[in-house]
Amino acid sequence: MTAGATFTFIHPGHPLYAGEMELRFRVLREPLGYTRDDVAFPFEADSLHLVAHQEEGVLGCVLFNPEDAHGGRLFQMAVASHLQGQGLGARLVRTLEAELVRRGFTHVHLHAREPAVPFYERLGYAVFGAPYTEVGVPHRNMRKTLGA
Repeated sequence: MTAGATFTFIHPGHPLYAGEMELRFRVLREPLGYTRDDVAFPFEADSLHLVAHQEEGVLGCVLFNPEDAHGGRLFQMAVASHLQGQGLGARLVRTLEAELVRRGFTHVHLHAREPAVPFYERLGYAVFGAPYTEVGVPHRNMRKTLGA
């Protein structure tokens, strides 16, 4: 199912943005008891949004918020529940990283939910710092140098 997915960089207001927001709600926020109002970040418009889609259906997404000229934070990584474990998430991250390298970024960091740490480790991210809780879930900080 994911083999025919198209990867598109979008922005708030793009026709696929509503689907991205719904996916982020369903996968990342609804299971924790949050509402749709808790999905958007204040820096949405300044962030790079990558979605995997077939037709108008959004299958996965990952966002990047630049924090300076060299790096920033990967966030809101989500893949439709029925497609998890099939490689779509890894393809999203790799596609985003290739674009970041093309734009001159050299490093990325993220806040990984504890169960997602092995996924990011397989993609070359390393844990740093102490464990902490965010949105009521155990997290670890992770980072990667791009192009290394």
